[in-house]
Amino acid sequence: MSHLTDEARAPYRNEAEGLPGPGSLEAIVAENPTRRSLLRGGLFGLSVLPAMALAACDDSSGGGSVVVPPTPTPTPTPTPTPTSSFAVNFTSVAANQNDAVTVPAGYTVDVLLKAGDSVEAGTPYTGTFPTPAVAEKWAGGNHDGMEYFRIPGVDPDSGGLLAMNFEYPDFNILMAGTYNAATATADQKALALSAVGIAVVEIAKGSDGKWAVRAGSTYNKRYTGNSSYRAGGPAAGLLSGNIKGMLNNCSSGRTPWDTYLTCEETMDNYLDPTQPATNYGWVVEVDPLRELAPPTKRTAMGRFNHENVAYMANAERRVAFYMGDDTTPGCIYKFVPDRAYATGRAANTDLLDYGTLYVARFNGDGTGEWRALIVGQNGLTAGASDPGNVSQSTTPPAPTIVNFNNQADVLLNTQSAARVAGGTVMDRPEWLTVAPDNKAIFCTLTNNSGRRVTDPANPRVTNLHGHILKFREDGDSPLATKFTWEIFLTAGSPTLSAGGSNLVGNINGDTFSSPDGLRIDPQGRMWVQTDHSVPGNSGVAGTTIDQAFGHNAMFYIDQVSKLSKRFLVGPLGCEITGLAYTPDLKTFFVNIQHPTGNWPVAGQQPRSSTIVVRRTDAQPVGA
Repeated sequence: MSHLTDEARAPYRNEAEGLPGPGSLEAIVAENPTRRSLLRGGLFGLSVLPAMALAACDDSSGGGSVVVPPTPTPTPTPTPTPTSSFAVNFTSVAANQNDAVTVPAGYTVDVLLKAGDSVEAGTPYTGTFPTPAVAEKWAGGNHDGMEYFRIPGVDPDSGGLLAMNFEYPDFNILMAGTYNAATATADQKALALSAVGIAVVEIAKGSDGKWAVRAGSTYNKRYTGNSSYRAGGPAAGLLSGNIKGMLNNCSSGRTPWDTYLTCEETMDNYLDPTQPATNYGWVVEVDPLRELAPPTKRTAMGRFNHENVAYMANAERRVAFYMGDDTTPGCIYKFVPDRAYATGRAANTDLLDYGTLYVARFNGDGTGEWRALIVGQNGLTAGASDPGNVSQSTTPPAPTIVNFNNQADVLLNTQSAARVAGGTVMDRPEWLTVAPDNKAIFCTLTNNSGRRVTDPANPRVTNLHGHILKFREDGDSPLATKFTWEIFLTAGSPTLSAGGSNLVGNINGDTFSSPDGLRIDPQGRMWVQTDHSVPGNSGVAGTTIDQAFGHNAMFYIDQVSKLSKRFLVGPLGCEITGLAYTPDLKTFFVNIQHPTGNWPVAGQQPRSSTIVVRRTDAQPVGA
């Protein structure tokens, strides 16, 4: 039975489960049992008889007339709860260069959390530069990837936890002038490092439908570039015992046991170069509920310029985590833990420390394979020859010798190991996303203007505008070692044809450049966010990227027709990144990174911010 039917029947449950009511047929018969023959022979085979006709019937024995009780007042039929539609029917917004967030008619935008707002109790930004102790409690800068988590006992459509990354400081609210790590004072370093890392904040929907951070919540927590972290996995012994900070927290992901995976998109600490470089470039697992292990850098997942993490799980709770190396060029990876994850969260505390890391090789015939990055396999031995970044020059670079003596060497030098093993170097692989039915995985390849040697998966020299790749695992299994692939679309615009066919692309509908953020929501709808440079080179002299495409934006793309519809356009100078949502998909959280104009508060310094996008009629986003 549908739960909607069950809810609709709830007001009548007592009558259905108890004795018959006084106006029922059973009650009438009980008053005069001889009527049973009449009812069996007539009423149950005919339309309902009028009450007066029943009253006129008489027994052959001459008994009295049947007295029919008054007809009770009918109980009003309850108004059915309207069903939500997840059809995408919004009208595309026009490309523009406005200093505002533009959304379709029928939608609202609210600012939820700005750089410099308080996460932990303290004094928020008010226009003056902070001390390091004050800034350590603020929301950091350049908001990026994020995930929404349930709180036990709370309706997740009305409240939950938002974990979000801070990729880079909003220096304009931290200190005067520019930041130079070589000459920075201790306080300046502390300020810069306070603005990276992540935040976990409790958020709730008010009676007016607007969302806000719950100040003072015990869940509100900053993890910064000044905080301490531990390491786990095969390379942990080669990192510092007490690691200072995480840095360049770009995009993110989650685990099936609801921990947060934040990704370091740097392999050194450029804000504080006194720290060992090997401490950075990892996936960091954080429990937003703070029930499990402290934040841990998971070395088994490899060290490179991590963008995001997306997982695929099967019915046996085996899982694979897909990752991109945002480098020009970089490879695509997946990590498969050695064992299934448990339904009890605590049993998964070390799950990401044991498993196999693979690199993707894309063959020219549309097939692909996952090559294990295990010492002793696929050329990963002492004296291995690394071919280098062969895509960036028509003259191949001189190979370098790399010694892989143990698995820790492989994980510390993952980029080199991937090339040695034959992984395909891609055009800046950024976000990956897995379809809810496991039948497709997509990856945004943002751009690679330096590419000089093409291959089937990266077909454009001087790839200014990027493309999106689609692949499918054999048997739709996270444990597969082979897959098939295709190019889903190439970005660009016909308006740039004067610069050559490389700039045109094949987008059906609203055009864009440099796809970056990517997510398929639980209803199977694909959302793409862009990160073209500002003002940027469009490939046509005299035309900037903003002039060709408008500001960076967020799009819906139909996976069958490939129709692209522009859903949101950001303010001046920004990148659109980060996407999270409530389970009912009626609330979308989106990040606006590094705006440069007069947004989000007129007359104040521009600040990276998290916004909330909703429909005014409380229907799911996309309608």
